Amino acid sequence: MQGQEMGFLFEPDQILLRDNVRRFLAENVTPHIARHERERSFPFEILSDLAQFGYLGGKIPEADGGHALPYVTWGMLMEEAGYCWLSLRTLLNITNGTIQKLARLGTADQKERYLKPLLRNQIRTCTGLTEPQVGSNVAGIQTRADYKGDHYVIRGRKLWITNGVNADICLLVARTFSPTCEGRLSTFIVERGMKGFFSRPVETMVLRCTGTAELEFDDVIVPVENRVGEEGTALASTLDGLNTARVNIAMGAVGAAQAALDLSVDYARTRQQFGRPIGSFQLVQKLIVDMTVRTKAARALSYQAAAALDAGREAREDCSIAKLYATEAAHEVASMAMQVHGGLGYAADYPIERIFRDTRGGMIPEGTSEIQTLIAGREILGISAIT
Repeated sequence: MQGQEMGFLFEPDQILLRDNVRRFLAENVTPHIARHERERSFPFEILSDLAQFGYLGGKIPEADGGHALPYVTWGMLMEEAGYCWLSLRTLLNITNGTIQKLARLGTADQKERYLKPLLRNQIRTCTGLTEPQVGSNVAGIQTRADYKGDHYVIRGRKLWITNGVNADICLLVARTFSPTCEGRLSTFIVERGMKGFFSRPVETMVLRCTGTAELEFDDVIVPVENRVGEEGTALASTLDGLNTARVNIAMGAVGAAQAALDLSVDYARTRQQFGRPIGSFQLVQKLIVDMTVRTKAARALSYQAAAALDAGREAREDCSIAKLYATEAAHEVASMAMQVHGGLGYAADYPIERIFRDTRGGMIPEGTSEIQTLIAGREILGISAIT
């Protein structure tokens, strides 16, 4: 049942890729998820095997070691990862965010030192963006980088950093002060082991296997050659990448919703109460239909956004609406799935409990649901509600 209704959108090579990915994840990842959730661990070695499908560097040019996949194909990969495990999709998103930034803005030396090892799954990365007092308002970042000739001195804190516990490098955005840059944002690569760089784990309800952390930068000395792109250009380059990231999250949410729906359909067909399957009860059928409607609508909106990006459009409205609807619909579907499953839905070793928690997390990163509403409103009306 998983995603079959979308087959008419895909070319034969996309269907073959989807089926191979689906089979690989079901055989090599799904059986181990419950253990990793209990241990709060992640099997990073599996990313090496997933690279063959385009999961590492799928969106970057072949000249940089990537696959140059269209957004629809990339969205399909994200849907399959979300169907399997949202922690997997999230870490793939973080890794590929750094890969794409380095492919687009990195120097030849940075590509050799960081991009190639990332594509080979030899190092791990995180993105240092959000701060204790800064979430959706990227322009409000306070972490500071002071230019000192051949290096920068970085001081500040970052919070809610996915993979911050495990990362070997951090793609850090900081407010930069130099003779040519008075307070605009720049991007830096900070390596684990640099003096004054610390990370502390942060326990969360959602995505428990993604190594969420607080990062501290206490006068960290970062060489000039570790700056990515020109000084003062980080805000624009960060905002440029948000549309892709929003579609990634939307597609992962679609996959998670489909997983919850498939589990619920199977359960409703087999679970017996009062001498017959619970799927024969009208109110259970209503839940299943509502779940199906939301999942199909979310999928249609998400692929529409991906297709708009493939067509070369900015697609801010499409991407924000897809992210807004798909993430909220996925959590609604997970909630209804828990209702269908009754007491079994609460069981920590059964997928519904995990999907319910993890789908709640999709409404916050890359702009909250409220921010997506304001972006869509601005695009539709031509009037901004954000001052």
